[in-house]
Amino acid sequence: MHHASMEEKRIAVDGVTSSVFCAGDERSTEAVVFVHGNPGPSDDFHYLLPQIAAFARVIAPDMPGFGRADRARDFDYTAEGFARHLDGILRALSIERVHLVLHDLGGAWGFQWAIEHTARVKSVALINVGIMPDYRWHSLARIWRTPIVGELFQLLASKPRVRHALNANNPRPFPDAFLDRVTGFADWGHKRAVLKFYRATSDPGGRARAAIDAVKSLRLPALVLWGDGDPFVPVKFAESQKQYFDAEVHILEGCGHWPMVDDPEKVASLLMPFLRRQGGSPRSFTASS
Repeated sequence: MHHASMEEKRIAVDGVTSSVFCAGDERSTEAVVFVHGNPGPSDDFHYLLPQIAAFARVIAPDMPGFGRADRARDFDYTAEGFARHLDGILRALSIERVHLVLHDLGGAWGFQWAIEHTARVKSVALINVGIMPDYRWHSLARIWRTPIVGELFQLLASKPRVRHALNANNPRPFPDAFLDRVTGFADWGHKRAVLKFYRATSDPGGRARAAIDAVKSLRLPALVLWGDGDPFVPVKFAESQKQYFDAEVHILEGCGHWPMVDDPEKVASLLMPFLRRQGGSPRSFTASS
């Protein structure tokens, strides 16, 4: 269920429509922007959004191929394509300055946008993702990248199998609502989008290496939150974010790849004070009168 203060907007960018969940002062040109990963969608953050909306403008889009967004066959399912779509959403909402909250593939998409719009990024909060120059794709991604094998794997990914696999790869069982959502949105258009993105992205470490200089020069304030039981993106990458950002790092014990689902209260207790500090002046997150 969505919190009463959250509004769902349908925003089209180049003919591809996303649902964007919005809260807070719409006149503010500065916003906290949540970018989900795979399988997403923005619901992964819904516990956090109303709390942060108490002091900041907040948006959380469902990206193309995910959640309630279009599964356009001809969308450019690359980091560049997702970054362009994100920029179109921000333009439509007149958001100029951005505090990014990134998770999973949202890291690839959000960093791509940040590199293209460096002057507009004010801070980053990284949840089990970061700049990882020696990262290699996890075993599931390698399957998705393999022609035919990936399609077969996706076809066989029935709801009970997906639920079992997610729980088997997490330190604690997921809430039913999370598992229902993941399986509920996993139609063929979503699965095809996942295959397209992973196949377009052969070397995630190489992309990170290309981004390092741009990111380092920004000296961005960063909050790094990382579940210590993540089987997909190892926790060893958490501390290394201090090389690229002005980062504070928190390892979340007993959490997996989705700490905001495993322990939303803990994530909120770290994210809210960080974002409040980024506001700088009390006016920055609210409209200037």
